[in-house]
Amino acid sequence: MAKRRKSQLSSIDEINMTPLIDLTFTLLIIFMITTPLMENAVNVRPPKMDATPFQTDEKNSRSINIDNNGQISFDKVPMSQEQLLEELRILYAQQPETVIFLRADEGRRYKEVIELMGAIRKAGFESVNLVTTATDNGQ
Repeated sequence: MAKRRKSQLSSIDEINMTPLIDLTFTLLIIFMITTPLMENAVNVRPPKMDATPFQTDEKNSRSINIDNNGQISFDKVPMSQEQLLEELRILYAQQPETVIFLRADEGRRYKEVIELMGAIRKAGFESVNLVTTATDNGQ
Protein backbone atom coordinates (compact mmCIF):
# COMPACT_ATOMS: atom_id res chain seq x y z
CA MET A 1 0.00 0.00 0.00
CA ALA A 2 2.91 2.39 0.61
CA LYS A 3 4.08 1.98 -2.98
CA ARG A 4 0.70 3.00 -4.33
CA ARG A 5 0.80 6.29 -2.46
CA LYS A 6 4.27 7.12 -3.69
CA SER A 7 3.33 6.63 -7.34
CA GLN A 8 0.30 8.89 -6.97
CA LEU A 9 2.39 11.71 -5.47
CA SER A 10 5.13 11.43 -8.09
CA SER A 11 2.64 11.86 -10.94
CA ILE A 12 1.23 15.05 -9.40
CA ASP A 13 4.53 16.94 -9.26
CA GLU A 14 5.30 16.46 -13.00
CA ILE A 15 4.15 19.24 -15.35
CA ASN A 16 2.95 18.32 -18.82
CA MET A 17 4.74 20.76 -21.16
CA THR A 18 2.94 19.75 -24.37
CA PRO A 19 -0.05 22.14 -23.98
CA LEU A 20 2.29 25.02 -23.10
CA ILE A 21 4.43 24.40 -26.18
CA ASP A 22 1.30 24.17 -28.36
CA LEU A 23 0.07 27.49 -26.99
CA THR A 24 3.44 29.13 -27.58
CA PHE A 25 3.56 28.01 -31.22
CA THR A 26 -0.05 29.06 -31.78
CA LEU A 27 0.64 32.56 -30.46
CA LEU A 28 3.80 32.77 -32.55
CA ILE A 29 1.86 31.91 -35.70
CA ILE A 30 -0.85 34.45 -34.87
CA PHE A 31 1.70 37.23 -34.39
CA MET A 32 3.55 36.27 -37.57
CA ILE A 33 0.32 36.61 -39.55
CA THR A 34 -1.04 39.80 -37.96
CA THR A 35 2.16 41.87 -37.81
CA PRO A 36 2.43 42.46 -41.59
CA LEU A 37 -1.27 43.34 -41.70
CA MET A 38 -0.75 46.04 -39.06
CA GLU A 39 1.97 47.68 -41.16
CA ASN A 40 -0.57 49.08 -43.61
CA ALA A 41 -3.39 49.57 -41.16
CA VAL A 42 -4.83 52.52 -43.07
CA ASN A 43 -7.20 51.34 -45.79
CA VAL A 44 -5.73 53.08 -48.84
CA ARG A 45 -5.53 51.69 -52.40
CA PRO A 46 -3.08 53.92 -54.30
CA PRO A 47 -3.62 54.22 -58.06
CA LYS A 48 -1.63 51.96 -60.36
CA MET A 49 1.06 53.32 -62.64
CA ASP A 50 4.54 52.58 -63.96
CA ALA A 51 7.30 54.35 -62.07
CA THR A 52 10.83 53.61 -60.98
CA PRO A 53 11.12 52.49 -57.35
CA PHE A 54 12.28 55.19 -54.96
CA GLN A 55 14.75 54.29 -52.22
CA THR A 56 14.82 56.30 -49.02
CA ASP A 57 16.06 56.12 -45.46
CA GLU A 58 13.19 54.63 -43.41
CA LYS A 59 14.16 56.64 -40.31
CA ASN A 60 13.96 59.91 -42.20
CA SER A 61 10.53 59.49 -43.78
CA ARG A 62 6.93 60.08 -42.68
CA SER A 63 3.69 59.06 -44.33
CA ILE A 64 0.42 60.89 -44.89
CA ASN A 65 -2.62 58.89 -45.98
CA ILE A 66 -6.04 59.80 -47.35
CA ASP A 67 -8.42 56.85 -47.15
CA ASN A 68 -11.44 56.22 -49.37
CA ASN A 69 -13.66 58.25 -46.99
CA GLY A 70 -11.37 61.30 -47.13
CA GLN A 71 -9.92 60.77 -43.61
CA ILE A 72 -6.38 62.13 -43.36
CA SER A 73 -3.87 60.34 -41.15
CA PHE A 74 -0.28 61.26 -40.36
CA ASP A 75 1.82 58.24 -39.39
CA LYS A 76 -1.43 56.29 -38.81
CA VAL A 77 -2.90 58.97 -36.49
CA PRO A 78 -6.20 60.40 -37.84
CA MET A 79 -6.38 64.21 -37.90
CA SER A 80 -7.88 67.17 -39.72
CA GLN A 81 -6.01 69.10 -42.41
CA GLU A 82 -5.42 71.98 -39.95
CA GLN A 83 -3.94 69.63 -37.36
CA LEU A 84 -1.78 68.05 -40.06
CA LEU A 85 -0.47 71.45 -41.12
CA GLU A 86 0.49 72.28 -37.52
CA GLU A 87 2.21 68.89 -37.04
CA LEU A 88 4.13 69.34 -40.30
CA ARG A 89 5.29 72.83 -39.32
CA ILE A 90 6.64 71.47 -36.04
CA LEU A 91 8.31 68.57 -37.89
CA TYR A 92 9.87 70.92 -40.46
CA ALA A 93 11.28 73.13 -37.70
CA GLN A 94 12.91 70.09 -36.06
CA GLN A 95 13.83 67.94 -39.09
CA PRO A 96 13.67 69.81 -42.42
CA GLU A 97 15.34 66.91 -44.29
CA THR A 98 12.40 64.56 -43.61
CA VAL A 99 10.96 62.85 -46.70
CA ILE A 100 7.14 62.98 -46.95
CA PHE A 101 5.21 60.17 -48.65
CA LEU A 102 1.60 60.83 -49.65
CA ARG A 103 -0.68 57.81 -50.17
CA ALA A 104 -4.12 58.68 -51.51
CA ASP A 105 -6.87 56.18 -52.23
CA GLU A 106 -7.56 55.87 -55.95
CA GLY A 107 -11.19 56.89 -55.35
CA ARG A 108 -10.32 60.34 -53.99
CA ARG A 109 -10.70 63.38 -56.21
CA TYR A 110 -7.63 64.95 -57.77
CA LYS A 111 -8.48 68.30 -56.20
CA GLU A 112 -8.30 66.86 -52.66
CA VAL A 113 -4.85 65.37 -53.26
CA ILE A 114 -3.54 68.62 -54.76
CA GLU A 115 -4.95 70.65 -51.84
CA LEU A 116 -3.20 68.34 -49.39
CA MET A 117 0.05 68.66 -51.34
CA GLY A 118 -0.36 72.45 -51.09
CA ALA A 119 -0.79 72.20 -47.32
CA ILE A 120 2.39 70.11 -47.09
CA ARG A 121 4.27 72.73 -49.12
CA LYS A 122 2.86 75.48 -46.84
CA ALA A 123 4.47 73.72 -43.91
CA GLY A 124 7.85 74.10 -45.62
CA PHE A 125 8.40 70.75 -47.34
CA GLU A 126 9.30 71.35 -50.99
CA SER A 127 9.18 67.75 -52.15
CA VAL A 128 6.29 65.33 -51.70
CA ASN A 129 6.51 61.74 -52.95
CA LEU A 130 3.27 60.24 -54.23
CA VAL A 131 2.95 56.53 -53.51
CA THR A 132 1.45 54.37 -56.26
CA THR A 133 0.97 50.66 -56.85
CA ALA A 134 2.92 48.97 -59.63
CA THR A 135 0.87 47.96 -62.67
CA ASP A 136 0.72 44.42 -63.95
CA ASN A 137 2.43 44.39 -67.33
CA GLY A 138 1.36 40.85 -68.10
CA GLN A 139 4.51 39.42 -66.54
